[in-house]
Amino acid sequence: MKKTNKKNCKHTWITALCLIPVFVGLGFLLLSGGNLEIIKSVITGNLSGYAAQDRLHDMGIRGYITVSVLAALQVILTFLPAEPVQVLSGLAFGFPTGLFLCTVGVVVGNTAIFLLYKKYGAGLREYFDRKFEFELGECVPMGKLTLIIFLLYFLPAIPYGLICLFAAIMGMKFPRYIVTTVLGALPSVVIGVGLGHVAMHSSWLVSLFVLLLLLSLLTPILVYRDALIAKVNAYMKKHTLPHSSKAEAKPYSRHKLTFLYVCSRILFFFRGVKVKYIRTVKKPDMPCIVLSNHGAFGDFAYTGSLLRKYSPHFIVARMYFFRRDLKKVVTSVGCFPKSMFTLDVESAKNCLRVIKNGRILAMMPEARLSTAGEFEDIQPETFSFLKKMALPIYVAKIGGDYLASPKWGNGMRRGSYVEAELYQLFTGEELASLSVEEVEKRVTDALYYDEFKWLEAHPNVKYRSKRIAEGLENILTLCPACGKQHTVRTHKNRVYCSACGLSTKIDERYAFDQDFLFRNFKEWYGYQTAKYKEMLDSDPDFALTSRVTLKHASIDGKSFLRTAGEGVGTLDRTGLLYEGSEDGKEIKKHFPIKQIYRLLFGAGENFEVYEGKEIWYFAPEIPQSSVNFYIFSKLIYDSTVGVGQEKEHEEKQFV
Repeated sequence: MKKTNKKNCKHTWITALCLIPVFVGLGFLLLSGGNLEIIKSVITGNLSGYAAQDRLHDMGIRGYITVSVLAALQVILTFLPAEPVQVLSGLAFGFPTGLFLCTVGVVVGNTAIFLLYKKYGAGLREYFDRKFEFELGECVPMGKLTLIIFLLYFLPAIPYGLICLFAAIMGMKFPRYIVTTVLGALPSVVIGVGLGHVAMHSSWLVSLFVLLLLLSLLTPILVYRDALIAKVNAYMKKHTLPHSSKAEAKPYSRHKLTFLYVCSRILFFFRGVKVKYIRTVKKPDMPCIVLSNHGAFGDFAYTGSLLRKYSPHFIVARMYFFRRDLKKVVTSVGCFPKSMFTLDVESAKNCLRVIKNGRILAMMPEARLSTAGEFEDIQPETFSFLKKMALPIYVAKIGGDYLASPKWGNGMRRGSYVEAELYQLFTGEELASLSVEEVEKRVTDALYYDEFKWLEAHPNVKYRSKRIAEGLENILTLCPACGKQHTVRTHKNRVYCSACGLSTKIDERYAFDQDFLFRNFKEWYGYQTAKYKEMLDSDPDFALTSRVTLKHASIDGKSFLRTAGEGVGTLDRTGLLYEGSEDGKEIKKHFPIKQIYRLLFGAGENFEVYEGKEIWYFAPEIPQSSVNFYIFSKLIYDSTVGVGQEKEHEEKQFV
């Protein structure tokens, strides 16, 4: 937590130091030569049109730059009025040139506000909120938001900067943002520059007539300004709906998956990963279920490539549906969400819908990435579900996937080799004739993998990475020499203990030095798990505690998660307890161990548990401790709930 704050602070200072010379240069430009008199005339109006024209033309290129900079500053600094700059531009340069200069200034000013908000959003929002009367907390579809932005530009007394900030706060992407804000400001700029041009080249009667005409058009808007703002707020509330992670599994064209397959092949080529696809089945009997082991995130690409001609439907962790744009992509290729390790009626209905439609249901029943390159386990309810469906079962067995991109690693390793094979495990009739125990054994045997045994069978595979060991400290948290926790460190290919100096290196086949305590990190992880089990068994009052930051699903769908609070997370034999804040309220939230089964975790990031469609995402104070919460949740569940009680869970609850 503290490291992150220091890092952000450091970046803030670097940004500030880079911006200081820019502002000093602009200040020197504006306050030097005849510019100071021009700026004074914008505020006091004591410079005639001909005098302003002469001054600016005498300055050459500096005169053009001055007008554009002033136009940009009146956007950024909301207390500067826009009209004098525009009128001055029209007076001095005429309509076409004046319009161009002011538009350039508007583009620069709007871009500056967008960048500043992205960097210092909270502080800028607080600064602008003092004058802004719109309810910025609401969000509407982008098409309707664009119309609202245009409307704001026609309301008097709202500075451009506030409107630009509003657009940035509402999450507009820069291309849409800059086009919307510039086009919205354009009518006002045209009027301002046009007035200056008319005043310079027409009689005072024409200028007066144009001014009176504009006032007659703007007066009703000014009089009913508050009513218009109230209507916009009401409209925004009416059309605002929280983003939902709910998604229905719908049939889709196989060409969409073929396109993703081509993209994956291109990606693998440039990342130096070779993939071999083996199909012992020409065409699966549909409907059917395909089971895949889950060593790495790339398994979706490998399994999808094996099945791309048949438009499979994948079960995917619900968190990937919290973000609106990603949800749109994954649902377009038939994926649907699942709240892992908890009862999820929506997911169950989607599974039945896929089967009823005669399609392929693709499952990765481990429901989480492998921690150390070995098969984890499967919830018992999964086997009951498979037997109940009595459908043909196929297996997509993948080898080398974990070592190509380990959970704790920093991306794909060059030189990786992956094998993905599709074969049939059961016919529907055979499955119906077996007991649940027989189904469990055959499925487990089929999906079981040990990446280091696979590597032994492929002696020519060598992984090339300058940072091959970096990240291992996120799963190896116990030093085998001194017994201290969270002292393991990594650098490039080196793994060492910062407390006692224990050190080893990883070679191009993930092997430690020959004289080290373990052959590889899988053995170290196994030793660590055994030690933690001893720790748990010897302490009846065992509890694992950490300060945590709580995150929930984002409300607007523009990101995956939002920060909801801070508190303390405690894992003991009864389950997981969170004591702290949630959306401004102090709460105590307890998750019984039966409900948890396994705490999902991100290596060096978080541990999490689903409840319904909501995720309780906890980022611990020591990020490396995330894996400890996972290990101890597994040990506690297996020792307190046990296999016998697992069988008593509802059959509807499956992964």
